[in-house]
Amino acid sequence: MKITGHTILITGGATGIGLALAEAFLREGSQVIICGRREKKLQQAKLKLPSLHIMVCDISKDSARENLFKWATNTFPNLNILVNNAGIQKEVDLRKGAVDLLEEEMEIDINLKAPIHLSTMFIPHLIKQRESAIVNITSGLAFTPLAVVPIYCATKAGLHSFSQSLRHQLRNTSIKVFEVAPPIVDTELDRGARENREQENLVISPVEVAEAALKGIKEDQLEIVIGLADNLRSAPEKMFNIINR
Repeated sequence: MKITGHTILITGGATGIGLALAEAFLREGSQVIICGRREKKLQQAKLKLPSLHIMVCDISKDSARENLFKWATNTFPNLNILVNNAGIQKEVDLRKGAVDLLEEEMEIDINLKAPIHLSTMFIPHLIKQRESAIVNITSGLAFTPLAVVPIYCATKAGLHSFSQSLRHQLRNTSIKVFEVAPPIVDTELDRGARENREQENLVISPVEVAEAALKGIKEDQLEIVIGLADNLRSAPEKMFNIINR
């Protein structure tokens, strides 16, 4: 798939992987829209990349996702790529029982429910485009879980499974379904907890993820598993013992 001349919506695009993807796609000559919950971060992204289009949107809410879809397709009728990137990660102690469950519900809403809902809303629009794609950002932890972040890992495993089913159902349409599974990335997602787990030497930069993602999309590599994430996919039992010791 060519990586130029597209109109792209990236959720969670104001920081981290989302912003790196936005910058990379802009550099390749595409029009990029980003959304996120924090207006200040969106404005900072636009200061850095003035050609960005921005919208404040809390994708954990059904109504906000519906408004995003209507606004994006009406304002940008040529929109042809959806990047489901937004995500949050929290450490959860399951030994406490269900006491924290409601607090962690937003993790499920943002990481799994939102990309499923957005994909299904956008499919009728994307299918009309000559060339289109849905790009789901998962994680190496979709293949081998890190036990201290069980909800996050479950949502990424669910999004990996959804991507496979979606790809199969859309195989005879104009929509390609890509999955990008990075290893630990130097973002604000879990920086403090990552330091506590002494994993700082395992991180890669958001720019590296964006470069690998665009290269994979250009080569029609539908599962783009980056760096150490491939170890988590190829040797899950071994890697589970290593990352959870």
